[in-house]
Amino acid sequence: MMSLDECLTAAEECDAPMVSVSGGEPLIYPELENLVNGLLGQRRIVYICTNGVLLRRKLKRYISTLYKPSLEPTLQRLFDEKLISNDELDQIRSGGDAGAPVIRPSNRLFINVHIDGLEKTHDMMVERQGVFRECVAAIKFAKILGFQVATNTTVYRETDIREIEQLLDFFSALGVDGHTISPGYDYDDAKKAMAQRTGRRPEDFFLTRNATIDKFRGITDWTKKYNIYGTPIYHEFLAGLRDLTCTAWAIPTRNVRGWKSPCYLITDAHYPSYKQMLEQTDWDNYGVHNGRARDPRCENCMVHCGYDPSGALGIDYKKGDLWKNLKYNFAPKPRPSRDGAFINPFNGVSAKNEDKAIKQE
Repeated sequence: MMSLDECLTAAEECDAPMVSVSGGEPLIYPELENLVNGLLGQRRIVYICTNGVLLRRKLKRYISTLYKPSLEPTLQRLFDEKLISNDELDQIRSGGDAGAPVIRPSNRLFINVHIDGLEKTHDMMVERQGVFRECVAAIKFAKILGFQVATNTTVYRETDIREIEQLLDFFSALGVDGHTISPGYDYDDAKKAMAQRTGRRPEDFFLTRNATIDKFRGITDWTKKYNIYGTPIYHEFLAGLRDLTCTAWAIPTRNVRGWKSPCYLITDAHYPSYKQMLEQTDWDNYGVHNGRARDPRCENCMVHCGYDPSGALGIDYKKGDLWKNLKYNFAPKPRPSRDGAFINPFNGVSAKNEDKAIKQE
C-alpha cells in the first residue's frame, strides 16, 4: 500500500492536471479522504475509480459527519427513493465523527463507477450477484448529494453494442455527468486473469484492432447523444477513420513499486522517479507505427490511456482537429436521454429477489 505522502508527492512530481485514483478498490484505502482533499488542494482534477460496491457506505458516512437539520429534505428524498432505511436515517441523524475528514462535492471531483453492461451482463462480468443494482443505487445517492458521477465501460468481443446504447440511455436519463468507453484489449495481466478465472481463451474474449473498429463504428454518432469523455480525435481513431500514435508517456502510472513503464497496461520496468521513467524508457519500441506493431503486445491496443492524449496534444494533427477539440470542450453537452426513462436495466437474476441482492452488499 502506498502511503498518503507517497501519493501526494507522486502527483507533485509529474504535475499532472488530472489524477485518477484507482486500485484495486480505492474506497478501501484508509487515507482516501485525505488523499482526495490533498489532490484537490493541489488544484488537480480527481477521478475516484470505483466498482461502486462500497460507495453508498462512504456517502452515508459523509452525510452523517456533516448532519444538521437543514439536510432533512435531502434525507427524506433518499428515504423516498429507498436509498436509505429507517435505521440508517436514525444513524445519520445521530451524527458521526465531527472531526473526521470527508470527501465533499467539487467541480473538480468525479466519482467514476465501473459499469460493463446492464444488470445481467455486469453481474456476470464481476462474478457477483447484485453489484449492478448496488451501483445504480450508489449513483442515485451520489447525484442527490451533489457529486459529479461518471461511468466507465469496457467493450469486449461478446459485448452487444445495442446494450451499450441502452446503458448510456439509462445512465444519461439518471443524471450521470459523462461516460468513458474503451476497448478491452488482451494485455498480459488481463490474459492471465482471464485464464485463471474462467479457463477461456483470450482471443475469444478480447478485441483485436479490427474487431475494435467494428464495435466502435458508431461512436462518433454516440457523442452527439451522450456526453462521452475523450477527444473527438480519439473517437475517430476508434471508429477506424484515422490513425494515431501511442503517447503512453502522457498518462503515467505510479504504484507501490514505482513509476510503471511503459504504460498502464504493459510492465517492463519500474523507476524510482518520474524523470527516470521518461528518460530511460525507449518509447520508440512501443505502439503501432504505419500499421506495424513495434512490440507484439501493442498490436491490438487502441485503449484510451495510450491514444486519447494523442488527440488532445495534436500528435497526429490534421486540419480541423483544433476546432473539433475546442467544440468538444466548450460547446453545450448533450441533454439527458429521453429514451433512458423507458429502459428497464434490471434484466438479470438478481431482479427476481431485490431484497437479497441489496442485503448482499
